[in-house]
Amino acid sequence: MLRVGFALALLVACSGPSPAEQAAGSSGAVVFPDDTRVRVEIADTAATRERGLMFRESMAENEGMIFVFDASGFYPFWMKDTLIPLDMLWVDAGGRVVSIANSVPPCRADPCPTYSPEADALYVVEVVSGFAKTHGVEVGDALTLVGLP
Repeated sequence: MLRVGFALALLVACSGPSPAEQAAGSSGAVVFPDDTRVRVEIADTAATRERGLMFRESMAENEGMIFVFDASGFYPFWMKDTLIPLDMLWVDAGGRVVSIANSVPPCRADPCPTYSPEADALYVVEVVSGFAKTHGVEVGDALTLVGLP
């Protein structure tokens, strides 16, 4: 019986994260020029980037998501199945904001409009609508990215 219990414990320990842990993803932080710190979920795989903040009904001002891409590029976004308005900030490899889409509304029609950056980026940060204006975030500002892969 002890062997069965040990084998079961070993199997569970080696099986990887639970579905709930996988859904939660990893997290980091973005520190803005006014020292506001936002905890961000990290979307760094095709699946997590595709899902993004879909179906979320709310998000606190100190929460957000950061999309991490494999290389700098032109990454337009849309709001399909996103229920809350957001600010989108495109950020380059050096942590500088290169483009901002303020107060992007949820998509109410299909096809959804896309929102394109003004320059190539390596990251896109999504925060609650109005965050950029409230905290004075502008193109050219440097953000501190903490805990990213």
